[in-house]
This record gives sequence, structure tokens and C-alpha cells, in this order.
Amino acid sequence: MTGFLERRFGLRGAGTSPRTEALAGATTFFTLSYILFVQPAIMQVAGIPLETAFFATCAASAFACVLMGLLANYPIALAPAMGHNLFFSFIACAPLASGGLGLSWQQGLAANFLSGSLFIALALVKFREQVLRALPDSLKHAIAAGIGLMIALVGLEFGGLVQDDATTLVKLGDLSSPLTQLALFGIALTVALLALRVRAALFLGMLGTLAAGLVTRQVPLPEAIVTRDFACSTVLGELDFAGLLHSNRVVEVVFVLFFLDVFDTVGTLVGVGARAGFLRNGELPRAGRALFCDAAATVVGASLGTSTVTSYVESAAGIQAGGRTGLANLFTAGLFLLALPFAPLIAAVGSPIVVEGRSFYPVLAPALVAVGALMAKSATYIDWDDPAEATPSFLAMFIIPMSFSITEGIAFGCIGLSLASVVTGRARRMHPLLHLLAIAFLLRYILLA
Repeated sequence: MTGFLERRFGLRGAGTSPRTEALAGATTFFTLSYILFVQPAIMQVAGIPLETAFFATCAASAFACVLMGLLANYPIALAPAMGHNLFFSFIACAPLASGGLGLSWQQGLAANFLSGSLFIALALVKFREQVLRALPDSLKHAIAAGIGLMIALVGLEFGGLVQDDATTLVKLGDLSSPLTQLALFGIALTVALLALRVRAALFLGMLGTLAAGLVTRQVPLPEAIVTRDFACSTVLGELDFAGLLHSNRVVEVVFVLFFLDVFDTVGTLVGVGARAGFLRNGELPRAGRALFCDAAATVVGASLGTSTVTSYVESAAGIQAGGRTGLANLFTAGLFLLALPFAPLIAAVGSPIVVEGRSFYPVLAPALVAVGALMAKSATYIDWDDPAEATPSFLAMFIIPMSFSITEGIAFGCIGLSLASVVTGRARRMHPLLHLLAIAFLLRYILLA
């Protein structure tokens, strides 16, 4: 078995082992496990049955992780994307009277299917790989650092360390809250383990935080370990393509879903790939395969009953735990399937603890903060001595956490770099596609205004 794994995944060449990959896969899974509970709840708003959405989330994520692991050999997990799911339920499938686009969930899933199919079709002209090549190195590193800041901000919010404010937008949270103190304990434990160079620091940090939460009764004990009451139903055959094509919103919805998927995927692959050291001469090897996996996952996810499935930035947690090959993804996929009967146990880690209307994820917060801090190191590779590159790259890095969108960060970075290159007479040094992307993003903002 060891010989087969070595031939299939190249473990020795990647400096890893089956044990390390298993640990990395588990770390990634538990870091993003919140999606197992958030996604079905959001899909239910659109009208998709909760049980169907939960099964679709687990099954589509498992399929996508296996595909990425075997085809692209990357430890980059995939699952339904936050942000995309909100657009699906609260805009695309919301009633016209409430400002939505008025699609049924069956039509919304059909739109998701078409956007994923378009993503696959563009492989014929290598559009997706060209987008990766068009981004200058400084922007790629800025994206990685910006994603890190976004992950850290999410972790701080999950732990109650920061909260929204009407005047300053964000402020320090209530440090007297027991759940916030639990998150602080977890952050301190994780940082200590990282300082001691413990390979399983993030995973052990989560386990330690969970144990402390159970002992202090801040984290509720699961009602059960295993349940037999889970559905394996899908919506295959219920996608309403005819109704979607007769809607005057079809082009708008498919384009937005496609647009979000392409640039979030490119941003995530660049950011996580840079953190893991996968980039070679500024490019990601096997990028076409990785992008195909993302697009195929969206098509399969729509067929099963969930919104856009895409690469997850939380994969950086597993990479920090030592994951370097697609074998880690197979372990993550296995845990997604195991989550079906073990939903009560997973809930102890991934479901929110609601206090006075606020949701806390104290067990997940430490890993997210630590991963964000580690990814922010990519900012050191930006050419800060060149304002024409540094300023647009900084803007991209800053916009990602502030807008909570990788796509918006890429947009501001492309526009800024294109304009700066024109002003300084270096426009021809930039990839032509960068200028086209800048124009497209500018037109998007003008049309949205």
C-alpha cells in the first residue's frame, strides 16, 4: 500500500507521509466543518429541504475533494462557497417584492449548473490558465496575504474578539465573555504549539479548545454520537432549465455565478498555492486540472442540491499541518462522508453557539487566526520599493478582508496595476489579459453604480 501511495501521490518527493497527510486532511475538514451546518440552513431559505441540502453538501464536497486529490494531486479541499450561497438564497431565489431576482430554487440550481458548465467549456481556450498567468507576482502574493487577513478576521469574529460597530465598522469584542475567553485560550495554545514546532499544532489546538469547552460547559455535549436518521435524497431531475431560460434574469444570474466562481477559485488557488510553496516561476503547476475540478464540482453540486462548490481557503490549515499532496484530500473526503451519520458529533465542533443573538465558533477560531497570520507572510514578497506595483497590490490585499470578497480584491488590484503601468509607460510589460480584466472590472463597477 505504501508503494502504491508513493507512486500515485509522490509522497517522498513532496516531503510528506501517509500519517502527515491524514492529519492534514482531518485538520482541513474540522476547520471548514462549519459549512456542514451553515450551508443547509442557507439553502433552506431558498426552499431546498434541509435534509437534502445536508446530504448534497457532504456528497458534493466529498466528490470534489476526491477529484482534486486524484486529478490535480493538491491538498486543497472544496465545499459550497460562503458568499455564493448567500447570493443564491437571498438574491437569486428571493422574491421580487423583497428585492430579489424571483427565481425558484430549481431555476437557481439550473443557473448554477450552467455557470459550472461554462467554466468547464472555457478550458478549450485555456481562459482560466491565462487568468492565472496574467496576474503579476506582486498581486499573487497580495492575494495570498489578503486571504490570510480575511481568514484571521473571520477567526477573530468567530471567537468574539472583534464585533461590528456603527461608527468604526469594527471594534474589540467583549473580553469578559466566557466564549471569547475560550477562544483566547485556544489561540494561546495554538500559538504555543506552533512556537514549539509541533507538526499537528492546529489540529491539537482545536482538540484542546474543544476539551476545555466541554469541561467548562461552554461547548454543549452532543446529544448523540451517531444518528441513523439522515437522508440520501437529491434533486437530480428537478432542475428547471426551461423556467430559467424563459426568465429575463437568466444571463445576469449565470454571469454573476460564473464571475464569482472563476475569480474566487483563481484567488484561492493562488493564495493557498503560494502559502504551500506550490507556485513555480509564479505559476501553479496543473492549474488546468485544479480549475476543472472546481468547475466539475459546481456541476455535480447543483445536480445534488447545493450552490456553487469551490476551493476553500481553509485548506491552508491542513497545509500548515503538513499536507502536500492529494492524499490529504482523500482523508478530507472520507470525513465528509462520515459526517452523514456522525452529524451530532460534528455539530460540537462546527455548529454555532448562539448567545444574545450572536454566533460564536470558539473551537474553530484559533485555527483560523493562526492560519491567517501565517498566510500574511506572503506580503513580504511584494516589491514594496516599486510604488506602481506596491500600491495596487496593497489595495488588493486590503480590499479582500474589508469587502469579504477575493473577487473584489482581484478587481481593485487589476485596475490599479493596469492604470499604474500605463502612467509609468510600462503597459507592454503587463500581460494583455490583465488590461482586459481591468476594463471588464471597471465596466462592472460602472454598470453597478
